[in-house]
Amino acid sequence: MTFIRNPVLRGFNPDPSIMRLGDDIYIATSTFEWYPGVQIHHSRDLVNWRMAARPLNRPAQLDMRGDPDSCGVWAPDLSHADGRFWLVYTDVKRFGRSTLDGAKGVTLRDFHNYLVTCDRIDGAWSDPVYLNSSGFDPALFHDDDGRSWLLNMLWDHRPDRPRFAGIVIQELDRATGALVGERRTIFQGTERGFTEGPHLYKRDGWYHLLVAEGGTGWGHAVVMARARDLMGPYELHPDGVVLSSDGRRDVPLARAGHGDLVELADGAPWMAYLCGRPLPGRERCILGRETALQPMRWCEDGWLRTMTADAAPDLRPPAPSLPPAPWPEDAWDGQFDGPTLPAPLQWLRTPYPDEIFSLTARPGRLRLYGRETVGSPFRQALVAQRQTHFRYTATTCLDFEPIDFQQAAGLICYYNSTKFHYLHVTREDGARRLQVMTACPDTGGCTLEVVVGALAEGPIELRVDIDFDQLRFAWRAEGEQSWNFLNGAFDASILSDEASLPGLPNFTGAFVGMACQDMSGRATHADFAFWRYVGREDAEPSA
Repeated sequence: MTFIRNPVLRGFNPDPSIMRLGDDIYIATSTFEWYPGVQIHHSRDLVNWRMAARPLNRPAQLDMRGDPDSCGVWAPDLSHADGRFWLVYTDVKRFGRSTLDGAKGVTLRDFHNYLVTCDRIDGAWSDPVYLNSSGFDPALFHDDDGRSWLLNMLWDHRPDRPRFAGIVIQELDRATGALVGERRTIFQGTERGFTEGPHLYKRDGWYHLLVAEGGTGWGHAVVMARARDLMGPYELHPDGVVLSSDGRRDVPLARAGHGDLVELADGAPWMAYLCGRPLPGRERCILGRETALQPMRWCEDGWLRTMTADAAPDLRPPAPSLPPAPWPEDAWDGQFDGPTLPAPLQWLRTPYPDEIFSLTARPGRLRLYGRETVGSPFRQALVAQRQTHFRYTATTCLDFEPIDFQQAAGLICYYNSTKFHYLHVTREDGARRLQVMTACPDTGGCTLEVVVGALAEGPIELRVDIDFDQLRFAWRAEGEQSWNFLNGAFDASILSDEASLPGLPNFTGAFVGMACQDMSGRATHADFAFWRYVGREDAEPSA
């Protein structure tokens, strides 16, 4: 028997929206401030997955310059109707508080929802149609009468009101993409609160509403309600939750919630949901929120339940009876020998990548143009990939001649502007130096340490080794055989949602990559000869 190895989408891949079209199954996941926006993954057997598209890839569709950390693209919803794929998503522009932490008052946030369509999953998706800004997590429901409806959670900024004010619905005109008619609240949520992530299905004359509740931390859960009429009233699932880790931090798949359903060709229901895998003994998920899958079943009372009826996530469920469909090997060799950025890599916020990197200015090299500081929400020259293993080694070769202390370039382990470890080359007092800059929410500060005071000129290779919560940097001159490891280890666990400053959103995951800054405004460039990431699969925690 073949088993599914959860999570199926490893590393930062949250808020899954799953759908099937014939033999093809797709999952769309959130990308937040990372560009291009939305990742769409493709499978034919639920076991083997590949990246199929990143549809929001040009300025007319998405510009996240200025979006705060963990804002940008939230909770995409993917569907198919009238021969087209439909994708709705939120671009979050503000998440901060308007009051001091702990004080009561107005909480102003900006959530803009959009729709794009395409006749092919990997085609050129349309320019966006603006939908509304009433809340986040939009989803489309295409009813069997030919009408379509937009759902989203409703945000209430008023003092002494629940911020998560229920699920609203409004008709969408398929021909124009415009919303028509009145908005109505159809579900207020339960006492768990944080009612979000709605998805709607129709089965046996019932409308089934699936929502996420409890917040996206340890108490996250999938909750269900149903009604005979689209507008309700909706009655709650008698078991309370459909799927949850029930607040536990000592399980392989914690934080389970935000689910979506797909029905296979044989009628079997499967749920995609997000989860997190804590570090042993640290209660921090450095791989971010990942996507898992497991079979569900419709019971005699018409309600959905897990196969064991315990609402627990399954680390290793049996795979469905589908023909094995592995994808051809398409591994990147780490060289920058093409005109486009290799698929594992992404950058932050800007829809104008030519301003921050080039693959043609020096053929065979990734050239980064030094822009703003590490963590800038506007133009930051940082190109990186998701951390997808608890243990890995990443290496690169840097050719960089900084002018003075305002220029820096190197290898970075990055979560956001308040959480990173950055090994970089700079220049001070006429000599190149190797430094480590660390931003740590546990201390609330950013430190800078000189590790090599007089670095020889010429290319330098940089390396990072992650071993669960231990991070070690190393360097060597190009062509040397031995690595020079820095004394001591850094805390890799800070690169997680759970390590955070008060009041800030933390919804992404750890990345590792290359960065370049020039705080003088000269845009001094740095060239990277290769990028290699090698994960070690045999050392991950298991049940």
